[in-house]
Amino acid sequence: MNQITLIQKTLQPLLGWHGARVTFLALFLVALFRVKTVNLSQLAAGFVGTAKLTSNYKRLQRFLSQFELDYVTLAQVVVELMEIPQPWVLSIDRTTWEFGDCVHNILMLGVVHKGVAFPLFWWMLDKKGNSDTDERIDLLEEFFEVFPNVEVEYLTADREFLGHDWFGYLLKQGFCEFRIRIRESDKLENNRQSLKAKIVFSALGIGQQQVLRHRRQVWGHWVYVSALRLEDGKLLIVVTNHRPHRAIADYGKRWAIETLFGCLKTRGFCLESTHLKHPERLSRMMALLTIALCWAFRTGEWLAEQKTIPVKKHGRKAKSIFRYGFDHLRQILLNLELFADEFSMFFDFCPVLRSRPLQRVVCQLKFSVKKLGQQS
Repeated sequence: MNQITLIQKTLQPLLGWHGARVTFLALFLVALFRVKTVNLSQLAAGFVGTAKLTSNYKRLQRFLSQFELDYVTLAQVVVELMEIPQPWVLSIDRTTWEFGDCVHNILMLGVVHKGVAFPLFWWMLDKKGNSDTDERIDLLEEFFEVFPNVEVEYLTADREFLGHDWFGYLLKQGFCEFRIRIRESDKLENNRQSLKAKIVFSALGIGQQQVLRHRRQVWGHWVYVSALRLEDGKLLIVVTNHRPHRAIADYGKRWAIETLFGCLKTRGFCLESTHLKHPERLSRMMALLTIALCWAFRTGEWLAEQKTIPVKKHGRKAKSIFRYGFDHLRQILLNLELFADEFSMFFDFCPVLRSRPLQRVVCQLKFSVKKLGQQS
C-alpha cells in the first residue's frame, strides 16, 4: 500500500480534495491501469488492499453518484500538470456511442499539446446527433470565463461545426482565429455568383492546394477559403478569418482530439465499455480518466527521454507517447512488489509534481467559482 500513499500525497496538493477522496482516486488509478477498462465490476476487482469486492464496487458507485467535482479546478490542474505553453490551439469535437437504449453523446473542448488534445471542458448532450450553436457557444464561454487571459492561437473544428449563427459568433467575438472544415456541397458566394465548393476547386489534382485570393461568403459570412485534394480524391476545404495560407496545415492539428478519443476508448481506457447511464456519473468518470491520461502521457514523455521510441519502416513511431507510458505503468502496477523502487521515480520527472506550489492556484480557482456563482 506504500504506492497508494505515494499517489495520495502527490495528488492532495494538486486537487485539494478530502483525504478519503484522494485515497479513492489513488486506488482507482491503480485499478484502471491494471484492468484497462472503466467497467465497474472489473475496476472493483483491480483495487489493491484487503477490502471485499462488493465494498470496492459500492465505493465506486458512491463516488460517481455523490461526489461534487470542481471541474474548474480540474481544468486548471490539467494545464499545470501538462505544462502547456501559450498560445494554445483549441479543438472542439463530439464523440458518441450507444449502450443498449442509452446514447452517450459528449461535446468536448481540448487544448492541443504534443499531438493530443487534453480535455478541459465537456458537456453530456441529452440527445442524439450534432451539437447546436448554443451548446458550442456556452462551452467556449465557460472556457474563457475560467481562462480569461489565455492567449489562443486558433480554434479548429470539423464539418459538424457549421452554421450562420456559429460563424457569426466566432467572427463577432474576435477572441481567436479559427480553422473550420466545410463540406464540398457548401456554397461559396461572391458578388457575382454562388457555386458549390467542389465546383470551385474541381481543377485541383491529388496533393494540390489552392487558396482563394478574395474572401467568399460561406453560411452568410465573409471568410477566407483554402482547399487540398486528398489522396482518396476528396477535398479538404477549410475556412478561416485570418492567415488563409496557413489554414490547411493548421487544421491538421484537429486530429489531436481524435487521438484523445482513441486514448479514452479502445486504444486506452475502454470508455465505451462503461455501463453508466446517468450523465453526471459519466462526467465524473471522464474527470478521473483525464487525470489518468495526464499521468500516462507524462510517464511516456519521461520514458522517451531515457530511451527514444523506435521508428518503423513506414516512418511512424512504434508507439505513441501515451501508449509508451500507458504500457509501462500497466507493467509496474501489475507487479508492484517487483517494481516498487521504479514506481516512485514517476513522481520525480514532472516539475509540477515535484515542487510547484499548486495549492495557491486551487484556492484562487475556488474563489473564482464562488464569484461566478454570485454574479449569476
